[in-house]
Amino acid sequence: MSSLPSFPGGTSVTRLSVYSGQCADGLAGGTPHLHTASAEAYVVTGGEGALQTLDASGFHETVLRAGSAVWFTPGTIHRAINYRDLQIVVVMQNAGLPEAGDAIMTFPPEILADPARYAAAAALPADVSPDVLDEAVRLRRDLAVDGFQRLVASAAGGDFSPLQNLYDSAAALVRPRLADWRATWQETVERETRRTEEVFAALERGDGQHLSQSVLLAAPPSDTARWGMCGRLYTHDVAHPLVLAGLSAPARPQSAHSQ
Repeated sequence: MSSLPSFPGGTSVTRLSVYSGQCADGLAGGTPHLHTASAEAYVVTGGEGALQTLDASGFHETVLRAGSAVWFTPGTIHRAINYRDLQIVVVMQNAGLPEAGDAIMTFPPEILADPARYAAAAALPADVSPDVLDEAVRLRRDLAVDGFQRLVASAAGGDFSPLQNLYDSAAALVRPRLADWRATWQETVERETRRTEEVFAALERGDGQHLSQSVLLAAPPSDTARWGMCGRLYTHDVAHPLVLAGLSAPARPQSAHSQ
């Protein structure tokens, strides 16, 4: 057990400031989307809003306010609505795969069925002014809102076949990524599960040697925010943490008090 441990549970963490600009339907908020392999949790740290979701049981809306903690499993279409300065800490399963391709936006079905058209609709331009990027984010979001509204309307009428078609398209779109995802999972979640199993076995033997290998780690925030699907993202690189204290920490000069 010599390698550095992953972020607790093999998860990842991001701070999210939900978009305040209005969507095509007059609501302020993020881009509706789903994840195919990973659960995601919202811990609300400030402001007010709502979480709109759609799954095989229908449409739901959940109030979000400071102190709210909600999570949703793969396949749950979700859309963050911002009523007043909604701030969220996002905890993501599988070492951040939700921000590494495990997200499918609810574009209209003719786009979802064509990988090339989907990739073009999902991409944001690089090396452009903030105004141009903001407009691209808005257009992408409104396209997903259009598809989301169609899905909600069909579900309200008892027809869930469009939702199933979306699931089928989502599975097809992410299939080429599975080899990379499996490698990430093996290096984080699976490794940490095996590490815990080893710890249990050691403790059953009365062996606490692993406790002497403890470390204090940190993942500083990114210097700049990213334009995400739901808002501005402030990421923490938990895959490459800094060792602050422990046997793996860099040597530090002794203080006058320790000499």
